[in-house]
Amino acid sequence: MTLDAVRTLDVDPLLDDPKTRIVVCCGSGGVGKTTTAAALGLRAAERGRKVVVLTIDPARRLAQSMGIDTLDNTPRQVKGIDESAGGELHAMMLDMKRTFDEIVEAHANGDRARQILENPFYQSLSAGFAGTQEYMAMEKLGQLRSRDQWDLIVVDTPPSRSALDFLDAPKRLGSFLDGKLIRVLMAPAKMGGRAGMKFLNVGMSMMTGALGKLLGGQLLQDVQTFVAAMDTMFGGFRTRADATYRLLQAPGTAFLVVAAPERDALREAAYFVERLAAEDMPLAGLVLNRVHGSGAARLSAERALAAAENLEAENLDESRIVDQEGGKAGVRNSPETPADSAKSPDPHGSSRDTGSAAGSDTPDEGSPASDRTDRADGTNRSAEQAAEQLTTLTAGLLRLHAERMQLLTREQRTRDRFTALHPEVAVTEVAALPGDVHDIAGLRAIGDRLAAGERPTGAA
Repeated sequence: MTLDAVRTLDVDPLLDDPKTRIVVCCGSGGVGKTTTAAALGLRAAERGRKVVVLTIDPARRLAQSMGIDTLDNTPRQVKGIDESAGGELHAMMLDMKRTFDEIVEAHANGDRARQILENPFYQSLSAGFAGTQEYMAMEKLGQLRSRDQWDLIVVDTPPSRSALDFLDAPKRLGSFLDGKLIRVLMAPAKMGGRAGMKFLNVGMSMMTGALGKLLGGQLLQDVQTFVAAMDTMFGGFRTRADATYRLLQAPGTAFLVVAAPERDALREAAYFVERLAAEDMPLAGLVLNRVHGSGAARLSAERALAAAENLEAENLDESRIVDQEGGKAGVRNSPETPADSAKSPDPHGSSRDTGSAAGSDTPDEGSPASDRTDRADGTNRSAEQAAEQLTTLTAGLLRLHAERMQLLTREQRTRDRFTALHPEVAVTEVAALPGDVHDIAGLRAIGDRLAAGERPTGAA
């Protein structure tokens, strides 16, 4: 299937549409997802949108490319962009613990909030409990969407398949809150006072005893205190998570799957596409990043290799032959020494030195004619060496071109397998840049290539 037969993803109309409020970039690690998110945010801002880019990836690439020293949980405005169209660009990086703290502070009174924040179990939970990051990403996205400061949010998700784990966060949270363990731990708080303690001590003594041995008595007490303090907030967590989940399914959200033209990356991309379809999430298309091209694509790998081999063979043959000079021809590396070759047999059976014979055509050593001959020999040898070097260089370039064309063929074959499996997915290809992106200019160049939606020269 050629790219012409594949739906082309048109990025600019997507970014320009005021109904587009959230763009989520997902994909496996190392495919340029963070750079793509930043480039989309920059392009949208320079086209008049008020944009915030939220990265969940703890790497510092986004801050570096935008010229910001550090990113944290507070959106920071990016300087140096073209704001003539009235747009703005902000960037931030999810601070999981700080986001959790903000939720507690916003939904609990002063004493209750302090009790929760100082609880050892809460501190462990908010710092790195499995799934907390994904849930907090949902919370932060909901917070940003509820504010009127930005009309477009671009989300850069974590690498690998965990990029879509935030889709499961509401379900996991609901299962956690409705689970038997939480009900057991919440029972004393719900029963209240002595009745609650009696219920715990008599009715649940075996279970809490087992938990105490498993978790440790102090940890169990910390968990119970945490659950009691958080009891009134659990419903709010679930409600907000469900609302954000519905927001991700809404028409104003667009998912972009980012991949490189490699087998493993496109296999992950296929997983994302299928998962998004299963969750009824709106997929805008696939960004195929770092696609290679060639300005000499008409020269196939086979022809380039054949030409290189011919040049090397000719160079090897010619390297054995010495320029003919003065009516004499010799072979390089001949066992005949210069002294032997300077003598010719005497008609009477004796040898004589042709260089010293009277009337010889060969000039005496040190004579002007000899100097001219030496210079001519040196010039010929230099020219011959230069020709050999040029031939070697040309053969090397032909081999490099053959490798590039073989890479292009592999990329095209891999891309075609994906598009054959998912013909409904719109695709845009981004040509590989010579180096990494480190600044606004580089992000702008990526944005231009994203919007072009064209194959790199010779990519198909």
